[in-house]
Parts: sequence; C-alpha cells; structure tokens
Amino acid sequence: MMGGAGFGMFGLGALIMIAFWVLVIGGVVWLVVTLVRGGQGQATPPVQTVGAVQDQTPLDILKARYARGEITKEQFEEMKRGLGV
Repeated sequence: MMGGAGFGMFGLGALIMIAFWVLVIGGVVWLVVTLVRGGQGQATPPVQTVGAVQDQTPLDILKARYARGEITKEQFEEMKRGLGV
C-alpha cells in the first residue's frame, strides 16, 4: 500500500506547495496585467452621454462632424440639403 492517507505520493504538503505556487504565479500575472492596462486607461477619449446627443439637432451633429474633419465640405453641403436646410 502507498501512504496512509490515500494521497499516494501527493501528500498534504505537496498540495499546499502547489497551491502556493499557483497563487504566486497568479499574483505576478495579475500585477503585470494591472500595470500594463494602467497606462492605457487614461488615453481613452471621453464618451458623450445619450442626453447630450438627444439635445442636438441633426444640423448640429452635421456641423460637429464637419468641424472634426469627418466629412468634406461637399459632403457637408449635400447632407445639409438632404436635411432641407
């Protein structure tokens, strides 16, 4: 028969040692991921709230897109005509 506790070669001490190393490695991985993501979290642009978008007219949104350079002057004029303005 192998071992008196029924664990064979893996006694309670071996299980504790495995759990210890799993926690150590997991902690190191968590630390690295946290540090890497920490610098990226501040670089995200602010998000407009739904209420701010609802308060704008279609023409206001069109003007903002033109001001940001998302559309050309020709596209702006065409879309403005499409709005009936």
